[in-house]
Amino acid sequence: MRKVIIIGSGPAGYTAAIYTARAGLEPLVIASSVEAGGELMKTTEVENFPGFPEGIMGPELMDLMQKQAEKFGAEVVYDDVEDLDLSGDVKKVVLGSGREEEAETIIYATGSAYRRLGLESEDRLSGYGVSWCATCDGFFFREKTIAVVGGGDSAMEEATFLTRFADKVYVIVRRDSLRASKIMQQRAIDNPKIEFIWNSEVADIHGESAVTAVTLRNTVDGTISELPLEGLFVAIGNDPRTHLVHSKLDLTAEGTIAVQGRTSRTSIPGVFAAGDVVDPFYRQAVTAAASGTVAALDVEHYLAAREAGAEDLVTVA
Repeated sequence: MRKVIIIGSGPAGYTAAIYTARAGLEPLVIASSVEAGGELMKTTEVENFPGFPEGIMGPELMDLMQKQAEKFGAEVVYDDVEDLDLSGDVKKVVLGSGREEEAETIIYATGSAYRRLGLESEDRLSGYGVSWCATCDGFFFREKTIAVVGGGDSAMEEATFLTRFADKVYVIVRRDSLRASKIMQQRAIDNPKIEFIWNSEVADIHGESAVTAVTLRNTVDGTISELPLEGLFVAIGNDPRTHLVHSKLDLTAEGTIAVQGRTSRTSIPGVFAAGDVVDPFYRQAVTAAASGTVAALDVEHYLAAREAGAEDLVTVA
């Protein structure tokens, strides 16, 4: 039986692996057979992760994190978790291959997934003008004409932030009104660089090696128009990947895993959560990595307390 199994291989998962491996806990990282490395694998240049003043490609950053974890003794398995049994002192993980693993503790760090438009062209141009993160990619759109899709707070925040770089920011909204809070709405409406396109949805994205335009469909009368663009930011929300723990762990109103205060402790002793799966607000690589550190330290304290026979007295130092 293992000391700890880490489910997820993004910044939170690999940082937790680095810390638990250095603590001699020999973590097993379930990295996924399809989405290993998390959302950063879909990002081109990352310029806001500390320690890389010239920037670093997202896949390269995740490869370095994995190598660092493996250097200290972490084992990485490219498989998918099919089922979890978290009810007893021994936690059980069933993988897609049929393999079963047991551990004293689990760190759940499966991240979140940006909601997508569902277009083939969206996938094809991901990283080539289509983005889901203004703070990650906004810098690359200096003096460009771009658009943000969405009508909520996140879309208003993205659009306002992008005006620092772009010459023109369109906001494409499916309805004739915004869902965003009044203050966020007013901030965007008052910005001279932002123009709203109401009652519209993106039907297609054009471009071979970069975004050149989008096709818009009017949601009221169905008419079609084309809007020249050099970038498209999709801000229609994101969903934490919690499907494996529904009805097993307590969740928040936002759908993230509920944790105790600033710790990573969930509603079940021995189960910890980290990264975007507990964070409905920030969703940055560096905050996910910090959350992974918290989870690893919480695991160390929990295991030490168990060995001392004082599991109910586990506290974070």
